[in-house]
Amino acid sequence: MSGETASSSGIVLEGIDDVEDYVWANEGVGSLPWDRYSHVYDYMENGNRAFRDNRVEEAINNYTRANNIKPGDHVILGNRSAAYMRISQFLKSRSPTASECRPLNGLDMTTLAELALKDAERLMSLQNNAVRSYILKANALILLERYEMARDIILSGLQLDPFSDILRASFRSLERMPSSLLRIRGHELPERTDDFDCTLCLKLLYQPITTPCGHSFCRSCLFQTMDRSNKCPLCRTVLFISPRTCAISVTLNNIIQKTFPEEYAERKSEHDSLINFGNDLIPLFVMDVVIPCQKFPLHIFEPRYRLMVRRIMEGNHRMGMVIRDPATDSVAEFACEVEITECEPLPDGRFVLEIESRRRFRILRSWDQDGYRMAEVEWIQDILPIDARDREDLQESTNNAAAYARSWLSSAKEATHERRVLEALYNIEVMMPNTQDPERFSFWLATLSNRRPSERLELLRIRDTAERIRRGLIYLTAEAQGRSVQCQGGAGGFGFSPNRK
Repeated sequence: MSGETASSSGIVLEGIDDVEDYVWANEGVGSLPWDRYSHVYDYMENGNRAFRDNRVEEAINNYTRANNIKPGDHVILGNRSAAYMRISQFLKSRSPTASECRPLNGLDMTTLAELALKDAERLMSLQNNAVRSYILKANALILLERYEMARDIILSGLQLDPFSDILRASFRSLERMPSSLLRIRGHELPERTDDFDCTLCLKLLYQPITTPCGHSFCRSCLFQTMDRSNKCPLCRTVLFISPRTCAISVTLNNIIQKTFPEEYAERKSEHDSLINFGNDLIPLFVMDVVIPCQKFPLHIFEPRYRLMVRRIMEGNHRMGMVIRDPATDSVAEFACEVEITECEPLPDGRFVLEIESRRRFRILRSWDQDGYRMAEVEWIQDILPIDARDREDLQESTNNAAAYARSWLSSAKEATHERRVLEALYNIEVMMPNTQDPERFSFWLATLSNRRPSERLELLRIRDTAERIRRGLIYLTAEAQGRSVQCQGGAGGFGFSPNRK
């Protein structure tokens, strides 16, 4: 084996041309039994002799045997690190022709350099004030082409000993390197090509899915196209996959994430912004007027709303229910937030949801996003009475209305013999809020009667709880006196039938 002293980049490795002798007198009294110490000494002598005769594999074997008897010895670790580096740099500088004529067995040059670095790091933890440990670690990093890290280690060593000729020579070698070679392995980003781009959004693949026909797309892009067709966007092969069963290509995703970390982080941020809307942004589902304290099923089949539901289910599970104003052909100003409590995706991409209405809001502005509506909203609450007497009157009105509503529900359940109507009555009874929250109770009271959309929209606008309770009692009294109990349209809330607009 040749004793070359230059790496493939042309940097001369300084300080590994010789090893340190193992001196008897340096051994502390009582550290090892005499017979075991003599074995360590013999192994070190044989290893040093083999190193100087360029029999590096034999030297490594002797150093390893010595380390097994006396682990953590700084001389053993330093000499073995130098031996690993010598054989690594030999393999690095060996010509391809020589490899064809005489192939070698054993560890590759990178693994040997990593073993050298491991020994050098252990040596530095034992002797962080010894220049030799800095020299060995810097040389191992150079072999691994981690030049910037090697430069940092050399500078740290020069702070310890500014007059070290070996460290100064190594630093000069690094300074003479071309700037194109001075990079941190694993941190220098390769030049971006379109090989890792999604052919649908023309951006870096994010959460890639590889189809059975061999094409890769962003997960969201693929299923957005499959809302309209079940064929591959490139080759038109019929795809029998769904968001529930199709997994992300883990290997491809890891390669992209490690190769293009900054651009991948941007794509992740862009994706997160589509599913985490913030406190004052909400996606809109254009349907009928919904008021708080309702619960009902919803069937999602339109492509734009399939996309919206997928994003909602990755985020906070909430959206806004709004009606379109026929006079202005735009969404109404007031609407209600609903939460998706159950979501059943169907094989063909449709969804069956169960939703519960929560808070009301006023739309400040709205815009189109990927086919559905987004809105910036202001959350609305009732203006509570300031005077204590008014608050007591409001609570008394709420309690009286609650007693009347319970009596009405009891009579309605006794009067009906239809199972479907009975289930609707029980469902709405379960949704009854605590009377200590008059605002929510006033909305629940209004769900007992079947009101026109314009009347429900007016209830959303009202910010006087007492007025809404008064109207709710009027509606319920009219319902009880003028009509028999009926279950409207499977809305899950009694007397309410949502109609899509």
